[in-house]
Amino acid sequence: MTDRSLPAPPQTPESAPFYAAAAAGRFLLRRCTQCGRTHWYPRALCPFCFGATAWEAHDGRGTIYSYSVMRRVTPNYAIAYVALAGGPTLMTNLVDCDFDALRIGQPVRLVFRPSADGTPVACFTPD
Repeated sequence: MTDRSLPAPPQTPESAPFYAAAAAGRFLLRRCTQCGRTHWYPRALCPFCFGATAWEAHDGRGTIYSYSVMRRVTPNYAIAYVALAGGPTLMTNLVDCDFDALRIGQPVRLVFRPSADGTPVACFTPD
């Protein structure tokens, strides 16, 4: 499989710590200090109860909730919803894998890939 160019993600003051940690190879999520739920995309206020949030490290392990393989483009690529262990579900790219071997419920782990401008993008690969 040929790697495709990933678009540069939008960065905001709220997401800057995430991208700084990603550049160092660490995966961070925000957890609400009031209701205790984690969420994705990083933001200062909890989307569930509007409470304050704090950064928390995550091991980047999860399972494929749903996926789709784009075969009408070159190079082919796969996108998925990944349910993080003990965390939220996020839309992402699946990389370094055999697209025909992907399955719902399959364990995956985080890998960072550089975007068009070099910013690390959270992607996943089968574990």
